[in-house]
Parts: sequence; C-alpha cells; structure tokens
Amino acid sequence: MIKKLTLMSCLVLFLFATDSTAQRKKKDKKGSTPVEMPEAKKPDLKKEPKPYKKVIDTTAISQKGLIEVHKVGDKYLFEIADTLIGKEIIAITRYSKTPAGGGIFGGEEVNRQVIKFEKGLNHNILVRSVTYIIMTPDEDKPITQAVRNSSSDPIIGNYDILAYKKSSNGKENTGYVIDMNTAFDADVQTFSLSPMNKQLLKIQAFQKDRSFIQSIKTFPINTEIRTVKTFATTPRQISITPTPRIGTDLPAGLDAGVVTFEFNTSLLLLPQKPMKKRAFDKRVGYFANKYDVFSEDSHKSDKEVFAVRWRLEPKNEEDALKLKNGELIEPKKPIVYYIDPATPEKWRGYIKQGIDDWQEAFEFAGWKNAIRGEYWPENDENMSLEDARFSVLRYFAADIQNAYGPNVHDPRTGEILESHIGWYHNIMSLLRDWYLIQTGAVDPKARNKKFDDQLMGELIRFVSSHEVGHTLGLRHNMGASFATPVEKLRDKDFQKANGHTSSIMDYARFNYVAQPEDGVTDLFPRIGDYDKWAIKWGYSYFQDANTEVDEKSILNDMTKEAYKNPRLWFGTETNPYDPRFQTEDLGDNAMKASEYGIKNLKRILPNLLEWSKESGEDYDELNGLYNSLTGQFRRYMGHVTKNVGGIYESPKTYDMEGDKYEVVPAIIQNEAVTFLNDQLFKTPKWLLDQNILSKIRPENGVEAIKSIQDGTLTSLLSGDRLVRLLETSSQNNANYSVDKLMSDLKKGIFSEVRSNAPIDIYRRNLQKLFVTKLAEAMSTEKSNFANFNGRRINLTETDIPSIARGQLNELKTQLKGAAAVATDRLTKFHLNDLVARIENAMKPK
Repeated sequence: MIKKLTLMSCLVLFLFATDSTAQRKKKDKKGSTPVEMPEAKKPDLKKEPKPYKKVIDTTAISQKGLIEVHKVGDKYLFEIADTLIGKEIIAITRYSKTPAGGGIFGGEEVNRQVIKFEKGLNHNILVRSVTYIIMTPDEDKPITQAVRNSSSDPIIGNYDILAYKKSSNGKENTGYVIDMNTAFDADVQTFSLSPMNKQLLKIQAFQKDRSFIQSIKTFPINTEIRTVKTFATTPRQISITPTPRIGTDLPAGLDAGVVTFEFNTSLLLLPQKPMKKRAFDKRVGYFANKYDVFSEDSHKSDKEVFAVRWRLEPKNEEDALKLKNGELIEPKKPIVYYIDPATPEKWRGYIKQGIDDWQEAFEFAGWKNAIRGEYWPENDENMSLEDARFSVLRYFAADIQNAYGPNVHDPRTGEILESHIGWYHNIMSLLRDWYLIQTGAVDPKARNKKFDDQLMGELIRFVSSHEVGHTLGLRHNMGASFATPVEKLRDKDFQKANGHTSSIMDYARFNYVAQPEDGVTDLFPRIGDYDKWAIKWGYSYFQDANTEVDEKSILNDMTKEAYKNPRLWFGTETNPYDPRFQTEDLGDNAMKASEYGIKNLKRILPNLLEWSKESGEDYDELNGLYNSLTGQFRRYMGHVTKNVGGIYESPKTYDMEGDKYEVVPAIIQNEAVTFLNDQLFKTPKWLLDQNILSKIRPENGVEAIKSIQDGTLTSLLSGDRLVRLLETSSQNNANYSVDKLMSDLKKGIFSEVRSNAPIDIYRRNLQKLFVTKLAEAMSTEKSNFANFNGRRINLTETDIPSIARGQLNELKTQLKGAAAVATDRLTKFHLNDLVARIENAMKPK
C-alpha cells in the first residue's frame, strides 16, 4: 500500500513538473497559500482535408454540372471546380409551395442575389454576395483600387474544404469539396425569406428540426436546390374579430403555430461573355439598370444607365450578313415562354397566342421565329417550373384580380435571363367587369353575367400579350392612347386598321368612346405601331457597331426619325402633371372622350339588373357592376382634371427642335373645368337609378354623389396643382391661373345664387365642400405644404391664401344678397350658414 502511494505521488509531481505552463499561482487576499488557476483551453487545430476518395467514396451518388453534387449518406456535398472560383452566379429563390391565405403563391420570386465562390486563407471556401453599385472601366488603373476599397462584398458563408480534387498529374487542385447543407437547410437570407417578408407574414424563429433539403439537381449552367423550411409564427393578439386577415395572418400558423414553405433556389451562372449594354433612352420605354461609374479620365462620377432586354444574336457570320442586308433570320437562341400545366386547358391556347403575337414586332427588328409560347412537357424530370433556365407563365389559384410580368436580368449588362409571369385566376372577373362596363353599349356579347369562352379567351390573349411585353423589357406607355384623335375612335375603318391605341403597353383597355351607331367592332388593345418600333429599338442587331457609343449614335438617329410620328412616342407612367400620360384613358381630348363614355354609361346603367340576374342569387353581382360603373365615371373625372394645371413634358435631346416643357393651353384647361361643372358639379342624377339602388344599399345616393364631387374638388384645389398654376401664369397672363380656376368653379357651383333658384341637398353639400376647400387654401398654418418638381413649398408664402381670401370675400357678398331674397326655407338656412362659415374662417386665431 505504501509503495503504491509513493508511485502515485511521483506521477503527480511529474505531470506538474512537465506542464509548468498549464498552471499559475495566485495568492489569496491574506497573502497565504497560493491557489492553482488552470489556463484557458487551447482551441482544437483546424481539421485538415482528407483524401478525395475518403470523402467521395463508392457510396456517393454523383451528378455532374455547374456544381458537381455528391450525395453521401444523408448529406449533399458540393464540389466547386477551380474554374468556378470568382465566377458570378445569380441565386434566384422562388416559392415552390406556400401556406394558403398569405397572398403569396408557388412560383413567385422570393429573393435574388449574385454570389461568387472565393478561396479562403486556410483550407476553406468563402461565399460572397455581390452588389453592383459602383464600377470602373479602368481595370488596369489605380482608380480600380479606390472602387474596390468602397465596395466590399459581404461574406455570407465560410465552408471548410473537406477534400481536394487533383489534376491527373496530382499537382494542381481542380476542385474543392465542401458541405453547404447549412446554407440551404438553415435560414440564410440569401436563399430564404427577407426580414421584411417575415414581418409581413408574421413569421418568427426558424425551426431547424422541421426543415431539410428535399432534392438537389445540377445541370451544365445551373444547380437547383429544393428545400422545405418551417417557421414559428407570431401569436395572434386577442381581438373581437378573430377571423384571419388574408395577406397578414397565415391561417395555418393560427392553427398550428408554425408554417411550412417549400423553396427552390436556382444557382445560375451569369454569361461568361457579357452582352453588350444598350444605353437607356428616355424617349423609348424600357426598364433599365444603372450604377455609378468612376473613370480616371472623368471629372466626376457618371451614372451608366442601360436598357433591360434579351440577348438576340445571329447563329453565324453568314446569318449576320443576311440580317445586315435586310433578310429575316432566326436568332441563335429564341425567347421561349412555357405555359404552366396548372393553367386550365381551355385558356392555354389563348395565352400562347398572346405570346406568339409578338413575333410580328420582332420581324421589324429583323428576326423571325424569335419568340414563341410552348406547353410545358409532361414527365420530363430534367425540367422544373422554378428552374431559372426556363421562362414560365405561372397560374395561381388566387382571388386576386391581376397579372404581372417581371424578369430576371444580369445586373452587369441588363440581359434578361428568364421570366416568371404571374397569372391570378380572378383576372377573368376583372376583365369581365371592364369589358361589360366599357363596351356593353356596343357589343351584345358583353351583356352577360358570364362571357362565352371565345370572348373571355380573347380578353385573356390581350392580357397575355401585355404581360409578355413587360418581360421583354417594355414599360407602360401611358401616352400611346393620346396619339389617336377622339373621332378616329368612332371610325370603324381606322379602328380595324390601327386599333384604338398605338401600344398594348398602355392602360387603354377597351374602346369606350365608340357609339352604337358607329359599327365599330375592333374594341380590343393589340400590339401596335409603338410596340413594333420599341422592339426594333431594343432588339436590332448592329453588326458594324463596335462599341456601345457607336450603337448609341445609330439608335439616336433612329429615334429622332421615329419621333416625327406621334404614334411612336413614349409617355412615361410616372409623370404627375402631363395629361397626355394617364391610365385607363383614350384619345387626344379627355373631355370629348369622357363625354362619349358617359353617353355609353347612361345606356348601360338601366340594363345592369338584367345583365347580372340569376335565379336564387342575391344582388352582390349587381352591386359589383354598379360600383364598376361609378368607378368608370370617376376615372373620366380624373382624366379631365389632370388637364388643369397641366404641363406637357416631351422627351427632347439637344439635337431635337422644340421645348421639353409646354403649358397646357388655357382654352383646354377652361374646357376641362367647364366639363366638370356640367358633368359632375351639376348633379349627375342619372347615376341615382332607384331601381338599382333600392336593391343594393339602404341610402339613396346623396353621400355617394358627394364623395365623387369631394374627390374631384380636393384634386382640383390641391396645393401642388395650385402651385403649378401660379408658376405657369406668372410669365404669361394668357395662361390659366389660380384666380380663373376658382372663379370658374364658383360660377358653376353657385349658379343658383345668380338665378335665385332653390338649392337641393346635392348642391348644398357641394357648396359646403367648396367653401371648406377655399377656407383650407386660405389657411396660414405653417404646416400647409405642397410639393412641386422636388421642392417642398410652404403655401402660406404664396399668393394662394390671398386669392382664396379674395374669392371668399366676393362669395360672401353674393351669398348675403341671395339669402335676403331666398324664399325656400332650407335654401335660406343654407346660404346664411355659408356666410357664417366664411366669416368664421376669416376671423384671426
């Protein structure tokens, strides 16, 4: 026993003596016996990569492609080729399946980022996210370093190299095997939901134990990762209305406390030879991309803005020569859109025709068979609807009345790589309402609760063409409809030859101007003159243009020539003060077009009951159609109103004649106010069809009429419009002015005051509204601001309060005189009340 203790004591002493750095001595507070304190544990050394065959053994199931994928056990290992290091890859994540009720649908885009693989310092591979904000053309100049110093790309992943793949001679590394499972079966933002989406959907913590990689497939230029991800949801707060709020609460989350999504992430290699950029031109309506450019030869940074479009190129030099000589050729790679197999069969042909209709436009650019629609092939395991190699029109089982046409493009050049058009089922309901309300007076086929398949199919074809136009890079051309004179909208021969607008990219909808006696049957939008010109601008191939500058010069000459024809003009969708650029309007004169439109509404309204009836059903359908009709009337008022204080903005360059900005002529502005006085402020009692109102609502329409009038008056007397009128009349007294506007409105709204006629409830409401609006305009509150041309303007420091005060003073005098002679009891009360309101508004606070 003693011998064993002695040996153990020796062993302990030996261990302490040979590891003297593993401990240190420390005295207690009294300076007595030292206390032994162990040193912090050293980290484990980084694991060294193993031999390739030890990691990718005989059990591995391998796929070759952009990224070689090996399934070993339950893990997917990525083999990154050395040639892929530093190459830019666009990662596009889409929903494959979504919880119901959130307003999101399988096939829609979730996230899009460019990434690249990079070698780390110690047997590791980094993944960076690449953002294009600033660039330099001078890669071999010192300024390149300054650009790099100001644009560091974030590291979104760091992965140990598990094994190196060696070249045949065993000297060079040709591939790096890494485990990226944690990038896809976890909640990495690049391949998952953004924080904003999570907030909107009330999503909280990621549930790792209920999330996994479903499959990975790899192809020559892309790798497709299908994942399932589960998230906890935010508990619903106690409410007296516990019904789920669609688009805010996910019903599955309310039931289970969690929601599960399926995602598809496409890793798509960006083109190794970038497409030549085409400089953006404001005179042609293309979507654009941009970044700041720093060059050693420039005195300031420049913004490089370039159009977003597909790459169309000849197959070979022989075809290029044919194209140059004016012969149509087929492109090396045509634009193909697949139709979702979930689309009802009876609509597929119409959607395909809407795509194929663009072939004629591409022929203007020299291409034949450049674009086509195709039906999705059945049972092809190498194709997926979310695969970024394929453009697809996705059909959503949703009650949303809409469709949309996005695209995914190379941020370096604007080259469109693919598109997934979104098509919601209830777009058909919207199309039915539009067509019935706008053309029911002239087209007997529109006078039904349910349209026949041929009519609905043609409506679907029109929407298909419009959305495909967006995916070709085309923006809305809201000025196209202005190129058609109003009377030509009633000309059946002109309509047959040209249609009612020069662009299907306008929001022109259907020909509501044509009257029953005109015999016009061409009522649909179609691909028009502007669309063909825009495709020619975006997709012509200039073999002899060696640089983007050369190409820009050629395009500028083409554009100047095209602008001699107003039907080829582009009108932006973002201009707030040019009355030529509006949604849902027709013709070159909103007053004339709207007058014709109202005539048709008066014909349609009495028939709504008959056209919507169905035995055993309530009046919801009638209510919806009536609301659509009054909504159409409101649009007409808005179209007219935009002329007041309007300023034409025509895209111009230095080498074009004429001014960019021109004031809408006073005669047109005066015509607009006269129209509003006649059609709206003189009570439109024709809207108050009691045979309809008595079946859909308890009131008689008093407040409904006031609401429409209030909206238009508010718009007419808004601060930004009044400021524009001050600006445009300051240099030319002949221009329409704030004082003239208020006087013209006052004359129409208070016509009974001059004639001493009784004032009914509708006009009493309107007159109170007008006095309130002028009192607000007279306000000297410091918070009374408006915006114009990017400036925030304090209205109290303009002439607007002065003019409004003068108008109210004049009106007060007139009202006092009218009240003195009024014989109708309510009219007298009303006039005296208005006088009191004006006097109260004028009292200093």
